[in-house]
Amino acid sequence: MSLTALAAAAAAEAHQPIYWVDLGLKNYLFRIGSFELRWYSLAYLAGIMLGYWHLTRMIKSPGAPLAQRHADDLFFYCTIGIILGGRLGYATFYTGGDTGIPSLWADPAALLSLWHGGMSFHGGLIGVLLAMAWVSWRGELDFLRVADYIAVCVPFGMLFGRLANFVNGELWGRVVTNPDLPWAMVFPDAGPLPRHPSQLYEAGLEGLLLIVVMLSLFWKTRARFRPGLLVGVFTTGIACARFTVEFFREPDAQLQDFAARTGLSMGQWLTIPLILLGLALIARALSKPALATVRPITA
Repeated sequence: MSLTALAAAAAAEAHQPIYWVDLGLKNYLFRIGSFELRWYSLAYLAGIMLGYWHLTRMIKSPGAPLAQRHADDLFFYCTIGIILGGRLGYATFYTGGDTGIPSLWADPAALLSLWHGGMSFHGGLIGVLLAMAWVSWRGELDFLRVADYIAVCVPFGMLFGRLANFVNGELWGRVVTNPDLPWAMVFPDAGPLPRHPSQLYEAGLEGLLLIVVMLSLFWKTRARFRPGLLVGVFTTGIACARFTVEFFREPDAQLQDFAARTGLSMGQWLTIPLILLGLALIARALSKPALATVRPITA
């Protein structure tokens, strides 16, 4: 075989896509009979527990707007808000209407069947906001400052959740337009064409990048003394990350027609108000003087 033919064969071999099935991933840690402990469930648990642990560290620093008892309440109510909000948000935004999937609101039993999957980030966000509002009202806390502290912890859950999506081989990306993309991947049930591993893009942008940004702002600056700045940065950052990744993520099957008609996916339309809200919070926080003193919260 000539050198030219060898080079061509080597190039063709180098540009072969990665096959997800060859990675040896399983969507569960172990199985006993019909029971499976799934990585997705563990991802939710790990994100919530790590966020709670970090929150307990944050409230020990000067200027904390809440005490340990408030952190315990937030851990409980935010967990409920994530699960119920995520599920109800999925029922609202991703089923019924023209989606081709019967509305989950019309079937309470299916709505409660969490093991069948289907969670909405935006619904979970609303659930967390309601949980924070309840704890803040009951404890007579400054809601905006509580939101600042919670915002620093949320990216942990985003990182683990998106990695779990990848391990499950779900929520894959669009078919790649560049055949030489070295990390293009063929996913089960997604056809034979290589696609973007958009779950990893989301893990990097919504999770890892925001972890670095939010922790740096909290621990290396006095951002926590400007009410609304941290939650504004988080809201803007995660919304921009989601809007960007949606260009590489395959729209939900039931919403592909919607994306084709409107030019943007459902996820992108839902992030636009978040971007505007985040920018408004940042502008408000920077327009006001930083807190000079903070009323101590009793334990």
